[in-house]
Amino acid sequence: MPILLKQILFTHQAQPIMSLFIKKPLSKLFAESNDTGKGLKRTLSGLNLVALGVGGIIGAGLFVRTAAAAAQNAGPSVTLGFIVAAIGCALAGLCYAELASSIPIAGSAYTYSYATMGELIAWIIGWDLILEYAVGAATVGIAWSEYLNNLLVNVLHWKAIGYQWCHSPFQVSDAGVHGILNLPALFIVALLSLLLIKGTQDSAFVNGLIVITKVSIVILIIVIGWGFMKPENHTPYIPAAQTYVDTQGISHHFGGIMGILGAAGVVFFAFIGFDAVSTAAQEAKNPKNW
Repeated sequence: MPILLKQILFTHQAQPIMSLFIKKPLSKLFAESNDTGKGLKRTLSGLNLVALGVGGIIGAGLFVRTAAAAAQNAGPSVTLGFIVAAIGCALAGLCYAELASSIPIAGSAYTYSYATMGELIAWIIGWDLILEYAVGAATVGIAWSEYLNNLLVNVLHWKAIGYQWCHSPFQVSDAGVHGILNLPALFIVALLSLLLIKGTQDSAFVNGLIVITKVSIVILIIVIGWGFMKPENHTPYIPAAQTYVDTQGISHHFGGIMGILGAAGVVFFAFIGFDAVSTAAQEAKNPKNW
């Protein structure tokens, strides 16, 4: 038998093959988090965590996507979509709360799955989290860009940013102008990234100010908009089920049960962000009490 083959067989006999489902012990996770060279300074309080969760929920997704859910999926019964999404969020929130208090380590679902289900599942979920936050950040950046243009044109009565500089290369206007780069979206993402680099305590303070502003806006909209509600616009409450194709060639289920469930999915996407609280558990002063 060749020497190389003997070495390979001996190596496999002496060292067991690592399982893709091997779990990371909690003792090792805690040891890594308590390492003075790697550990994060715990600066967040319970109020900071609440503000972080609210900041992740109330945002461009809630202000923009919920209107799309009503127009494209459920109609007036979008409120039922909210209830379905709320039930899903509540169950997910309870799971996150239990795991975050038991395993107060950064990493969110990646860390929890690594400790409970193994390396392969953790690897898949880790990439899912990257996709989730990338899509979420892109959505918020694009919405901020649209808000900025509306502010410049409708409030300040200035000239709007050129279409090519506030849209992606995959978009084309009705006039045939191709997008090049969404500069406002790039700017806001870069600015918030620099804020995060500056430190968690400063980020939490700015987030608190933004949350106060957003909650005030939501309350203001409810108070002012309540008097403009017309019952006839909510009839029928659950429109008849139908399927239509929008201008982009995307098929939508409108009305009926499928419309409500579709709206719930859109609304749930607007609420994505509360899981960031579990990631911040490692930076909380006493996560088990919150």
